[in-house]
Amino acid sequence: MPSWSPAQYLKFSEERTRPCRDLAARIELDDPRRIIDLGCGPGNSTEVLAARWPAADLAGLDSSADMIAKASAAHPDWHWIDGEIAEWAALPGERYDLAFSNAALQWVPDHATVLPRLLEKARALAFQIPGNWDSPAHRAMREVAKGYRLEGRVREWYSHDAAFYYDILARRALRLDLWETEYMHIMDGAEAIVEWYKGTGMRPFLEALDSDADRRRFSADYLEALRPAYATRPDGKVLFPFRRIFLVAYTQ
Repeated sequence: MPSWSPAQYLKFSEERTRPCRDLAARIELDDPRRIIDLGCGPGNSTEVLAARWPAADLAGLDSSADMIAKASAAHPDWHWIDGEIAEWAALPGERYDLAFSNAALQWVPDHATVLPRLLEKARALAFQIPGNWDSPAHRAMREVAKGYRLEGRVREWYSHDAAFYYDILARRALRLDLWETEYMHIMDGAEAIVEWYKGTGMRPFLEALDSDADRRRFSADYLEALRPAYATRPDGKVLFPFRRIFLVAYTQ
């Protein structure tokens, strides 16, 4: 069974980290002392937080032991936690100045319950999640999956539209900052989009397949399904639009 791969994820480290930097730059906290990065992955998002607030006490939480090992090796002086976001949210006790999450909450079910719990544990909750569930890349992935009889076997994203997050958090926060951005990634062909999703959104589909041969075949079929939707430009590149939803909620 394939596991989450830090190396695969970091093939597009600049593209994945840019929304994180944009989110961190928008947070209006003067001097947060305690920060937790929820779904920290290999620590690239935690590094952004350290650059913004170098005096803060930093912690990172992720459900992948491989990701935590990569992060811990790079920054052994920070506090790393192997765990699930929803389970952490339900625990009593610890309170942070900032609970931060970069492209992780889409893997967590029941946002209507979990996000208010996260907000209770911090002066501010800041997160960004993909907002492109209906993009050509995701529609193609689901269409290819039908040929592999994966219905009901794939872990879906748990993302909603911006209005949903406003409705569940506005009455619990003193103020909200909510926005969307569509990033236009310039990729080296449709093959690069397949590599992008191997590190994130395609993981549940690959995990549901029984063999490495099936996973290679699925990836090849997905590539062919992508080509008509992402035209090659005259210079050989393809444009890969990727919409993201951002929110910062403040309790103080």
